[in-house]
Amino acid sequence: MLILWVMRLLLLALLLLISGAYAWQWALNQLNAPMPLTSEEEVYWLKPGDGLYQVADELKQRGWFAYPELLVWHKRLLQPGGTIKTGEYAVRKGTSALELVEMLHKGKVLEYRVTLVEGFTFKQFLQTLHAEPKLKKTLAGVSDGAIMERIGATGEHPEGRFFPDTYTYHASMTDLDILKQSYQRMQQTLEQAWAGRQPNLPYKNAYEALIMASIIEKETGVASEREQIAGVFVRRLQKGMRLQTDPTVIYGLGERFKGNLTRQHLREPTPYNTYTINGLPPTPIAMPGKASLYAAVNPAEGKALYFVASGDGGHVFSNNLNEHNNAVQRYLRKLRENKAEASDEEQQ
Repeated sequence: MLILWVMRLLLLALLLLISGAYAWQWALNQLNAPMPLTSEEEVYWLKPGDGLYQVADELKQRGWFAYPELLVWHKRLLQPGGTIKTGEYAVRKGTSALELVEMLHKGKVLEYRVTLVEGFTFKQFLQTLHAEPKLKKTLAGVSDGAIMERIGATGEHPEGRFFPDTYTYHASMTDLDILKQSYQRMQQTLEQAWAGRQPNLPYKNAYEALIMASIIEKETGVASEREQIAGVFVRRLQKGMRLQTDPTVIYGLGERFKGNLTRQHLREPTPYNTYTINGLPPTPIAMPGKASLYAAVNPAEGKALYFVASGDGGHVFSNNLNEHNNAVQRYLRKLRENKAEASDEEQQ
């Protein structure tokens, strides 16, 4: 009799073991099966505050995984601890529920890129960030001063303080996050450039070099001319000559500038009109890139004190006013010839 009961218990244990193994295999099959996505790739958004329970429930609602409790208990029992990270995730066809949860734990969020262009003003930087559809907007209607305060640069003028580059972000980031990165990059790059500057430059501090770099950025049409342009401006400062550079005048006019710089504009006194003021303007006029920063502190040697557009994107550099006036006349003559040729082509 006892032997019979033992045999029955062993048989029951065997059946339970077989059933458990079958159930375990079934569970693993469900967890590792490709989710039935309707396209080759879909975006899953993990909202702030959502945990594993919310994830499992949303997968069920989407029709991606029918057993949310199974997913939760599997992760709780076999992979306890760890956090899932907010953001957007690219879920490709063939991804299982377990693989998705692993992505959430690793924080492999979708990344986007935004390019802040060299020579842009602070206003244009803000417009660029505002146009990014995946970037959270927190600065609309916020004053420049308040923005700088949020960055941790209270009292600083924003122009020129941000480094133009391509920045990577994800959907949980804000426009302020990008500006903070850009600000720190400019601080570091300017510090490095200033540390490697030539001796006897006419700048009181690194900020004046930043102002000069912004002017070089706006004046340069051909990259190879940056150091030459820097050399002209540095020599003019050293000789007490006015810089007489159009981009500063245009910046000082602000929205009043409509694309045509007139003689009246050049005579109009503003803090940025380098035809009427001595030395540098009070702030940068744009965001200079690394090359312009280094040109400002490492200008090319030479005697040129003037330059004018050549008509092909570059400039003609002159050592004296007579040479410069001749170069200006050649440039104006070329403009007239180009205009006449364009007119003839239109009439044909």
